Amino acid sequence: MAEQYYTQDPTCESRPVPCEYDYRGQRIRCMTDAGVFSKGELDQGTRLLIDALPELKGAVLDLGCGWGAIGVALGKANPEAQITMADVNRRALELARSNAQHNGVKAECVESDGMSALMNRRFRTAVTNPPIRAGKQVIYQMFADIAGTLEDEGELYLVIRKQQGAESCMKYLKTLYGDVEKVDKSAGFWVLKASGPIR
Repeated sequence: MAEQYYTQDPTCESRPVPCEYDYRGQRIRCMTDAGVFSKGELDQGTRLLIDALPELKGAVLDLGCGWGAIGVALGKANPEAQITMADVNRRALELARSNAQHNGVKAECVESDGMSALMNRRFRTAVTNPPIRAGKQVIYQMFADIAGTLEDEGELYLVIRKQQGAESCMKYLKTLYGDVEKVDKSAGFWVLKASGPIR
């Protein structure tokens, strides 16, 4: 079976490839690599997700950050936000750290399997393009753990393909958050916003 991008230490040969994209008037230049999600490009789901986000302040978490596509873009567009990027994949995390630095973004990078290393933290906003291939049980646990770390008025934004369970995901989020809405729907993806975690 092929190695997944949420492997802690990818064994596939490193093959760095650059990726450039624009976000809210800022040109972002990053390096990507084999063994990390979306090598060489900003994937469509992530593009829709970051385009749907409002201006962000306070502590912002990019969970499952990969090479830093979301966290670097958000840090560039929201310089007052405190960005934390987390991933279980060490190769991804090194890329995220380097890409943030090269784009002038101050960000903390944390090795974490899901939210395991972050449960004692508090965030105003969490953003994720979840690792659907890890399975529903894994990503649903991520959403529940995120709820436990959000401020009372905190928000979770995520993107998911309709055909990969967006409707059931939305129903599950309603058991964890006081308000869940669809903020964008295009190209087969749903961008969901969940706010007001239920204590």
